Amino acid sequence: MRIISGKWKGRRLNPPKNITARPTTDFAKESLFNLLQNKIQIEGSNVLDLFAGTGSISLECASRGAADVIAVEVAHTQQNFIISASKQLGAENLTVIRGDAFKFIAACRQKFDLIFADPPYALDKLPTLPDLVFGAQLLAEDGLFVLEHSANNNFAGHPHFLEERKYGNVHFSFFA
Repeated sequence: MRIISGKWKGRRLNPPKNITARPTTDFAKESLFNLLQNKIQIEGSNVLDLFAGTGSISLECASRGAADVIAVEVAHTQQNFIISASKQLGAENLTVIRGDAFKFIAACRQKFDLIFADPPYALDKLPTLPDLVFGAQLLAEDGLFVLEHSANNNFAGHPHFLEERKYGNVHFSFFA
């Protein structure tokens, strides 16, 4: 896993072999951030990374100068890796929360400029995420919600849907 841009550009981090997360590929992540550059100002923004996994998206946002990044991850191994990586990089703008993303959404009262969610593709509740995020009013005005999913999901009919981008087997749906 590598940091693509920002103050830690080019840094490589090696998640432990026993991690159960499916990290966003470097190709898909690079394509996503190229697209985000034209849609949102990451520098100085508040970012929420749900189902953070290896923390790849969280660390990329922190590297690019986000004011505050919250990474929510339920698995202890992944959480420990994100904490270790953030200490190694000196990421003072990254907070790791060990917990269930759905419970976090229900309890959170903060607003975010960018929300990214990369749940397990087979998660039964994956299709409910856009409604939950918008129902909880977590997105700041002019904010963006990005949901990573497989080809099995189609959010084009959602009232907040903007567009979908495909990078190999990775699909990103954008909502505002």
